Amino acid sequence: MQFLHTMIRVTNLDASLHFYCDLLGLQEVRRTEHERGRFTLIFLAAPNDMPQARSTSAPLLELTYNWDSEVYFGGRNFGHLAFRVNDIYATCQRLLDGGVTIARPPRDGHMAFVRSPDLISIELLQAGAALPPAEPWVSMANTGQW
Repeated sequence: MQFLHTMIRVTNLDASLHFYCDLLGLQEVRRTEHERGRFTLIFLAAPNDMPQARSTSAPLLELTYNWDSEVYFGGRNFGHLAFRVNDIYATCQRLLDGGVTIARPPRDGHMAFVRSPDLISIELLQAGAALPPAEPWVSMANTGQW
């Protein structure tokens, strides 16, 4: 397993970039605009992590800026932790067998979400190419929030 990023939602992109980059010293690794979904993703890394962040896309801080204003409550501004796993199906099965609810099953063989006992959202991403779709994951519905 490899730690990838922590995602937080920001309400003022300029103020957030000033804080994280200008004041704290993080550096921008990449930025993507998603017009259809109306959001911007900006990935930042600490200066000493830049070589690794550029080559492996980890470890990063992901700033998510939703273009339409939204009030975040209940910790929703803290998005999730993300981990790359070698076999998303085996990982989800181990979690399921351990009593963890799979909030967003890996129907696509690539991505799943679970929650920690403290309700922190955890994103699991398949290392390399997505695995072929497989049951029971393909037919499993989302459960709760993720």
